[in-house]
Amino acid sequence: MTKTDDQRIVLTLDAGGTNFVFSAMQANKEIATPVRLPANAHDLDKSLESMVAGFSQVIDQLDTRPAAISFAFPGPADYPRGIIVAPPNLKVYHGVALGPFLEDKFDMPVYINNDGDLFVYGEAIAGFLPKVNKMLEDAGSPKRFNKLFGITLGTGFGGGIVADGELYIGDNSTAGEIWITRSKRHPKCFAEEGVSIRAVKGTYARITGIDPADAPEPRDIYEIGTGKHDGNKDAALQAFAELGECVGDALANAISLLDCPIVIGGGLSAAYPLFIDSVLKEMNGTIDSLAGDKLPRMVQKSFDLEDPEDKKRFMQGDIKEVQVPGTQKTIKYDPMKRLGLGRAVLDTSQAISIGAYAFALSQLDQ
Repeated sequence: MTKTDDQRIVLTLDAGGTNFVFSAMQANKEIATPVRLPANAHDLDKSLESMVAGFSQVIDQLDTRPAAISFAFPGPADYPRGIIVAPPNLKVYHGVALGPFLEDKFDMPVYINNDGDLFVYGEAIAGFLPKVNKMLEDAGSPKRFNKLFGITLGTGFGGGIVADGELYIGDNSTAGEIWITRSKRHPKCFAEEGVSIRAVKGTYARITGIDPADAPEPRDIYEIGTGKHDGNKDAALQAFAELGECVGDALANAISLLDCPIVIGGGLSAAYPLFIDSVLKEMNGTIDSLAGDKLPRMVQKSFDLEDPEDKKRFMQGDIKEVQVPGTQKTIKYDPMKRLGLGRAVLDTSQAISIGAYAFALSQLDQ
């Protein structure tokens, strides 16, 4: 049974710092009217009361008892045990056994993950990964991809890994933490310092000589860069070019270990056209040996699947045909080592919901 025809119902939650939004999923589709309640982020008892009330109101809408609760919640956390350690935007959840609390209240399994992981899981099931494989199939290529690495660009720099249909969270539930890799432009700092909203605003402020607190928001900087808004266009373009350089360097390190396509989501992905060239320049650039020789930065070549020419070369690959020794049989193969990058296919919250639903079903089936 695929997740698109599975009739089990899973309760979901979009946990923001201001509001909690509760709903229910069945067969990869939302089947309840979302319930929005205050997060009460300053008071743990009131916040937990909102959780119980929100899930209860969704259950009241359903004809069938749900099979599980599954949602994303900010970390750090011991996700497999449902223990929230110290999320910066929900500080009252400091050392809270949230999963066991909800299991006790509703007498059903509760699964909690971080939003980056579930975003990538949703894109692997119903978004970017099936889109890439369908494009390859339609092009007659024998190549297929079974793994996906995803990043989210916004307030922070998140990441997640899916391998062969399963979410990979690591033995400490910290896999995909790309934000803490080394920054290309600020080598003493972690990568997020060059890949975040504050990084874009900071670069624009540095070039224009203004206080970072007075810098425009990234949406405005993007419009300045595309000529739709008055401002320093060169500074806007440089702000996103530097972000792209830092993203490309972090991805080159990560993907050399993972070897799979990359989906890019989060609010800053709306500025994709202004930073993707810098990302590819870094990933398809060179790296030096101690003797001064230039080597390709990565074994694979990276392609922008949003660009028609890049997409065409990615699809064509380098298909060859080889004869099986001692027979007249021939086999086609594609030896080109490559990976594609592209924007998220699904809305971020939709991808997280589908990922949460799929994760719950995979755990229930074990």
